[in-house]
Amino acid sequence: MKRICLCCFSPCHNVRDVVSCMGETLASLCHVPLEWFDFTLPQSRQQPLTFGPEDLVLLGCPVYAGRVPNKIMPYIRDSIRGNGAKGVAVVAFGNRSFDDALSELRLLMTQNGFSVTAAAAVVTEHSFAPELAHGRPDEADRQQYADFAQKVACKLQQGGAPLTQVPGAEKPEAYYTPLKEDGTPARFLKATPQTNLQRCTHCGACAAACPMGSVDAAHPEQTTGVCIKCQACIHVCEQGARCFTDADFLSHRQMLRTHYIRPAQSVFCL
Repeated sequence: MKRICLCCFSPCHNVRDVVSCMGETLASLCHVPLEWFDFTLPQSRQQPLTFGPEDLVLLGCPVYAGRVPNKIMPYIRDSIRGNGAKGVAVVAFGNRSFDDALSELRLLMTQNGFSVTAAAAVVTEHSFAPELAHGRPDEADRQQYADFAQKVACKLQQGGAPLTQVPGAEKPEAYYTPLKEDGTPARFLKATPQTNLQRCTHCGACAAACPMGSVDAAHPEQTTGVCIKCQACIHVCEQGARCFTDADFLSHRQMLRTHYIRPAQSVFCL
């Protein structure tokens, strides 16, 4: 192994933080350099990512509706190639459940030529209901990441046999259906953030942060493409000028606050 490659889709930086912590520990233990491949923004997904048998690749993404984000999955499926590289699959979920996301990511990586030797589903603060797993990853979480990285390093020294199974459906098909407070389906697929133009300074931060390139910098109140509800534009707005007002979206958020405030546990597979 000659390098450790950190790859992630991380609109709100939680996944990047997790993968970075794991990767830095591994690099220190294995005495090899780190190299970043962040494919969060549209311009970073214009070219394929190709690795080889001398690489260890940590590939991370958030969990959306219990799966790999459906608008990003095609890039992972079609453009990230292992060519015999060792792989670690990492998904981050906001305290509800990771459902089939870890299984899906492991399957995608395996089909793309990675030997997936380890996998992790980790709890991070929820992107639009921050009361869920508030402040995570915390110090205890980071120690878990370091311990996991040490075990991965030991496994690699012993040959790094691929995982045969992780939690979740072997071939994921269903997505989690978000629910409202009354238990009925919450339908907010077409919801987009609203902009308070009295607060907005037209700084362009929201447009620069959008992973789908769907915010018009000149007219931030306009969503010109797909919105994946990642909250990146809301998180970077220093004026607090953006928010969701869709009734179903808000009801779903309240449902999460009501039923999933208990601390979930991360899962590590070796």
